[in-house]
Amino acid sequence: MRYVRYEWNGQAVYGIEESGTIRPVADLYERRGREDVPTQAFEGVRLLAPCEPTKIVVVGRNYAAHAQEVGREIPVEPMISIKPATAVIGPGDGIVYPKSSTRVDPEAELGVVIGRRAHRVPPDRAGEYILGYTCFNDVTARDLQRRDTQWTRGKGFDTFAPIGPWIIPELHRNDLEVRCLVNGEVRQRSNTSLMLFPVNVLVSFISHVMTLLPGDVIASGTPEGIAPMQIGDEVAVEVEGIGTLANRVVAE
Repeated sequence: MRYVRYEWNGQAVYGIEESGTIRPVADLYERRGREDVPTQAFEGVRLLAPCEPTKIVVVGRNYAAHAQEVGREIPVEPMISIKPATAVIGPGDGIVYPKSSTRVDPEAELGVVIGRRAHRVPPDRAGEYILGYTCFNDVTARDLQRRDTQWTRGKGFDTFAPIGPWIIPELHRNDLEVRCLVNGEVRQRSNTSLMLFPVNVLVSFISHVMTLLPGDVIASGTPEGIAPMQIGDEVAVEVEGIGTLANRVVAE
């Protein structure tokens, strides 16, 4: 079973895909059916970003090897910042390379999608608040990030948050291979078992800072291997058990 968001008759529709058929629903959280949209075959539909977050919480340096490659200390607690919802794009959409940057990097990550309001959640109950998991590309203008010494501009451009292609509700989230490929060449390859702070810790920690709402996304951190991409490149994020999120880099 996969949760999807797709285009039908000029509108965005949520659906649940099973055995090649999409059953439309009013939302992914209560999963109430929709009588105004027909059930249809999955093949050939245009997929959109699978959720509509109010915010995206990105986690920095959650893999020790990545912290080392950027010359930073390994954090003692999760490092978090915010990507705006306006950065979201879906599978197949273009990542716009801003003219103000000379280095833009893809960052392959496991995306955690929140399914219910989460406020001060204990770690052992984090799973109750997770709708599912998706692929996330935490696109970053690395030069601007370093120049600003904080992350808002470098990670906040429109199109810098590709999400998709769908949401998988159940996964062994602590043992998943994560890869980034640029034009078919593997740039990043690691496993979520190497995260410094696993998913349940992230959900708990963040929910003690800010309330997480249905559809919000936690980008759980990227592994080592970051490298720049160029206009015209095809960038793919692969997460084991989920699939492939592919986007092309386009000029501003």
